[in-house]
Amino acid sequence: MKRINIFSFLAFFCLSACSEDVVRNLQSIEDYETAREIFWSKLYPDGGETLYCGEKFDGGYNRGINIEHVFPMGWVAHTLNCGRRKECRRNSDLFNQIEADLHNLYPSRSDINEERSSIAFGMVNGEKRNYGSCDFEVQHNRPRLVEPREEVRGNVARAMFYMADTYDLRLFDKQIAILEKWNKADPPDEFEKQRNDKIQSIQGNRNPYIDGKRF
Repeated sequence: MKRINIFSFLAFFCLSACSEDVVRNLQSIEDYETAREIFWSKLYPDGGETLYCGEKFDGGYNRGINIEHVFPMGWVAHTLNCGRRKECRRNSDLFNQIEADLHNLYPSRSDINEERSSIAFGMVNGEKRNYGSCDFEVQHNRPRLVEPREEVRGNVARAMFYMADTYDLRLFDKQIAILEKWNKADPPDEFEKQRNDKIQSIQGNRNPYIDGKRF
C-alpha cells in the first residue's frame, strides 16, 4: 500500500501534467450522463441489489435507487481544484472521466446515498440502526464516519484503492488502514469478479485490486 501513499503525495504536484496521460491511456466513458445510461442498461439490466443495504431491485427504472460514487466526487473536485461539481463538469475532462468510471459506481438506496454524501469510511461505535433492517451506521459527530455492512466492505475498499491508484487521488493514512483491513476480511466474491469482467467489456479496463494484482 506504499504505492497509494506515494500517489497521494504526488497528486498535488502532477495533476496538470498527469491529467492528459490518464485520459489518453484509459478507454473511458465520456461523462456521467452517458455512464448513467450504461449503468442501468448494460451493467444492471436485470436488476441486482443495493450496495449498502443488500436490497433487491428489478431491471429498469427503480424509484428510490440512486447511483453511489464510492470514492466521493467532492473529494475529487477538491483534489483537482476545479470548483464545485457542476463547474468541474464544465472545465475538467479528467473530472468527467473520473465521475463516469463504472468501477466506482454502485446502486444504492437514495436515502443511504444522501446520508453517506462525502463522509469517510470507518468503524462506528455501537450498532444503532436508523434505516430499518439496513446494516449501515453513521457517526455524525467528528470524526464523521460511515460503516457499511460486512459483506461489502471489501468491495468498498477495492473501489477506493482503484480510484486512488488510477487517478492519483489522495487517501489519508487512517482511511488506507481501515480499507486494507476490509479488503483482507472480505475478499472478492463471484458477483464482484463477474462485475469486473462486465465493466472491462464495457469500459475497457479492469480493477486490478479485484484480480488480486496489487496486494
